[in-house]
Amino acid sequence: MFPKPLAAVFLFCAIALPATAGAASPQGRWLAEDINGGGVIDRLQTTLELGTDGKVTGMGGCNRYMGSATVTESTISFRPMASTRKACSPAVMDQENKFHAALTTVASWRIEQTKLLLLDKDGIELMRLSKLN
Repeated sequence: MFPKPLAAVFLFCAIALPATAGAASPQGRWLAEDINGGGVIDRLQTTLELGTDGKVTGMGGCNRYMGSATVTESTISFRPMASTRKACSPAVMDQENKFHAALTTVASWRIEQTKLLLLDKDGIELMRLSKLN
């Protein structure tokens, strides 16, 4: 198919990719498992979706929200989110409010296995989210 020297160049390029290629990223769909060490309500879907373009969407538990974020190799900052305004039970609204309040103080992120950890400026975990497909 390719002359042998050209095939060797393609093989070398495939092997010599930088270590960051395919590295873990906060982009994708995530489900909140813990907010500020207080857990979450079972079966309540508090989600976060980070797009490659910085767009943020999700479900707070009661209301859909959207906005944007700036993401680097280890930092992340969320801009204020716009949200629908449905009313739900007090417990659901409390979790949704805690989620949005935590987003305002997130400063960095890291991936541990299939979990996204969102951390404050001091490296304290604010949220733990699991990867959704």
